[in-house]
Amino acid sequence: MDANRLSSISKADSLKKMGEYWDTHDFSDVDNPDAPDVEFAITCAVPIELDLLSSVEKQARRRGVKVDTLVNLWLQQKLVEQTQPGVE
Repeated sequence: MDANRLSSISKADSLKKMGEYWDTHDFSDVDNPDAPDVEFAITCAVPIELDLLSSVEKQARRRGVKVDTLVNLWLQQKLVEQTQPGVE
């Protein structure tokens, strides 16, 4: 840890001192229940064949959207198709 920096919570200037601090403290000691909750976007990486990705990128460019937008749209459409009666 940079000697000129202190940990924002423990005020420790080394990893060892930070460890010692957390050995005797709990997160609830410093939690602020009035602070707003943090929202996280959960993402997932799915391997895609290179040629397939290239084709999807071309389609996204043609449509003027981002690749992830197009992939999510297509997956959503496919799921709707699959959940319609008569489709197994």
